[in-house]
Amino acid sequence: MIEKNVNLLDLLKNEDVEYKTLGEVGEFIRGNGLQKKDFAATGFPAIHYGQIYTKYGLSADKTFTFVADELAEKLRQAGNNDLLIATTSENDEDVCKSVAWLGGKVAISGDMMIFRHQENVKYLMYYFHSDLFQKEKKKYITGTKVRRVSATDMAKIKIPIPSLEIQQKVVEILDKMTDYVTELTAELTLRQKQYAYYRDQLLTFPSQSDSDESLTVRWLKMGEFGEFIRGNGMQKKDFVESGFPAIHYGQIYTKYGLTADETFTFVTDELASKLKIADKNDLIIATTSENVEDILKPLAWLGGKVAIGGHESLFRHNENVKYLAYYFQTTEFQQMKQKYIVGTKVKDISKENLSNLTVPLPPLKVQSKIVEILDKFDKLTSDLTEGLPREITLRQKQYEYWREQLLSFKKV
Repeated sequence: MIEKNVNLLDLLKNEDVEYKTLGEVGEFIRGNGLQKKDFAATGFPAIHYGQIYTKYGLSADKTFTFVADELAEKLRQAGNNDLLIATTSENDEDVCKSVAWLGGKVAISGDMMIFRHQENVKYLMYYFHSDLFQKEKKKYITGTKVRRVSATDMAKIKIPIPSLEIQQKVVEILDKMTDYVTELTAELTLRQKQYAYYRDQLLTFPSQSDSDESLTVRWLKMGEFGEFIRGNGMQKKDFVESGFPAIHYGQIYTKYGLTADETFTFVTDELASKLKIADKNDLIIATTSENVEDILKPLAWLGGKVAIGGHESLFRHNENVKYLAYYFQTTEFQQMKQKYIVGTKVKDISKENLSNLTVPLPPLKVQSKIVEILDKFDKLTSDLTEGLPREITLRQKQYEYWREQLLSFKKV
């Protein structure tokens, strides 16, 4: 595969390619009118712009959603070989995210465009995802909180248009690379489901009334075997280059896995003296989120002293902290916590309700054995230094490297 790529790259380096504006290559057609509330169980295939970020990959020939035929008649419709482009986002990276449409007629919403042309749609899609295109589009993004690009400005962007034969050769190579990443990702998803199944099995114990005398399991409220200490006062703007280790609650969702012994961020020693401080074997928990799934996302802290801020709590106890973190991930615990969550847009859980959450506690030796088994599963599905996650990361980087190489042409 690599040798074939190198050979094609040599060919492309000798190929003089004309750079044309997108306005010269094709026509932009703005979507209109479709809202999520218009979706129906069956009917005419339809795509809302937000789904391009969340539901679709690089190409598609079927939709996840539909609208009534009557509404579809009033909407803009894409067809086979059209490029579907989301033109609005809250971040620059997602603006102009595109999907190569390979299916039949499909209705589209506002805040997205159809790009109609006579080129290879997958070639255009790959180019839209390249660093080369990303650099160009940023010149035309406008807006503050909501970022967008107009059809007029999009039409000004120049891209290389080689022959259809060369386009197809580039697509074939990049398809093989992305297909392999997709296969690995599907395999990882299966492993993660397997891991979740065994985690739930290992952490499901008989109730107190049905307990096996050979395995003593204490069912205790968290307030009965530990203490919750609410964080306070720290904001992201308080971070400094070096100083006292600190964790902001939002980072628990985005930066950390199940365990950590080092932080990504720091605060001054002066500020740290005013904050709540977690220590080794404490469980650090995010207590606020806009979605139920993230509330009580746990971080088993295995390092030294660390400052925490508001919207997070530390739980101090004498159990195995990784055992508790694994239990927090179980289906059983997720169902139980929902009884105590309050709030509408922003969800939260009080210190009192945290203390009422019930956890099964086998002997420490059993906790350690369960942790040992689950650590192996977690390593296979989460560790970026080995296993499938590492392979996916490497193959993704390889694809991105060759995408940039294969889409760089000499100008005529």
